[in-house]
Amino acid sequence: MAEARLRHLEPIDVEEWPGVASVPNLAFSGARARQAEYRFAKACSNAGLVLLGDDPDLIIDHEELFSRLAASGWLGLAESYMAGEWRSDKLADVLTALLGTGFKPRGKLSSAFTLPGHAVDTGGALPNELIRLSSGDGMSAFGGIFASGVPTTLRTAVKSYVPGAGKNREPASHFVDITKISEPVAVEREDLGEAQRRAASYLLDCAKVKAGSHVLEFPSSGGALAILAARRQATVDSLTADPAQVASLEETFVLAGVEEDIHIEVIPQAIPTQREWGGAYDSIVSMEKLEVVGKHGSKRFIKAIDRMLATGGNVAFQSLVATDQWGPVSTEAISMLKAYIWPALHYPTVDEVHQLVDRESSLRVVKETHFNGHYLKSIQLQREVFEGQIREAAADGFDAVYRRMWVFHYALIEALLRLGCLGAVQFALTTRNRRGRR
Repeated sequence: MAEARLRHLEPIDVEEWPGVASVPNLAFSGARARQAEYRFAKACSNAGLVLLGDDPDLIIDHEELFSRLAASGWLGLAESYMAGEWRSDKLADVLTALLGTGFKPRGKLSSAFTLPGHAVDTGGALPNELIRLSSGDGMSAFGGIFASGVPTTLRTAVKSYVPGAGKNREPASHFVDITKISEPVAVEREDLGEAQRRAASYLLDCAKVKAGSHVLEFPSSGGALAILAARRQATVDSLTADPAQVASLEETFVLAGVEEDIHIEVIPQAIPTQREWGGAYDSIVSMEKLEVVGKHGSKRFIKAIDRMLATGGNVAFQSLVATDQWGPVSTEAISMLKAYIWPALHYPTVDEVHQLVDRESSLRVVKETHFNGHYLKSIQLQREVFEGQIREAAADGFDAVYRRMWVFHYALIEALLRLGCLGAVQFALTTRNRRGRR
């Protein structure tokens, strides 16, 4: 496919951002771009978005937006934003409105285009500098739980997917304690760091981390989980497949005064084989990694946890999950996240998590904590924090395309949360059979 290089794209690094630096030169490109422009204008009208006047919801600076929409749909919308071809001071509102109307940029939804891929499996690890610029505590990329939320718990019978469930002595269902935390109120930007620490503490509680526990953080999520576990007088092994994280993690642990209690290990891949890493841990914790390792990776992920957990041990992980509101438009909308941040990204449903655990391990989900509203507020604040440090991000080497990509990623996740397409859950697991080896 031939590509055209335009003046407004000249400052963009072609090797770093090939999909952004050039506009696809499609067959019948003029007609297809005009069709995409018509569909976009109609979607904006249906969504109540204003394109003209004194206070437009979005401004289109370059018509190449429409060629990108025609070529690659929602990915093209994101790449056009990353290229600076359109802009909005209300980006999350715009994306929420377009998603809410079921916007199909190409008139259909398909995977007719190829996403750029990455060969290195780092478990969704993000640059430490990026996390520092967009977190409340300087080390955490995950969503938080604010103090104003009130938990309500209901013990619920959940279908079992264990092989043979409902036959012989294997029950057809089991009980899960499902906790829902009420919406946060009166939240300010300064509350983000404490909310992230609270989410980490909740996760450690779910994994029953206490003094003397041998804990595995799998993989490392920036330092907060390991630090809080060490402060409970636990011994922590923290695994990472990204060697670039090590120096920053070591410095973080030294500053926190817990370096003697935390061991950092670099492994060849985010999900290690038995030869690469083993053990029998009392507790295993993981923060927002299940979704970024993808469908295939999730099986290896849960099998690795099962293998490394001591009998009677406890597991806890936090994840964004797809809800009943998730659909084909949502799937295409996250194509940018897969193309540029997490290549294997797949948001499982809660039921899919239960199926995964029951069918691929000897573990069982025993508790769920749902905190959708808190995650939504966290994402909003993380975007605000990052936007407030745009100059610092530039000084740290994140170019304009990267900065726009990161803002778009926050706005997109916010939109999916606002529409109820995504939810946030902490899952607690333990071994099904506590007598002898499984």
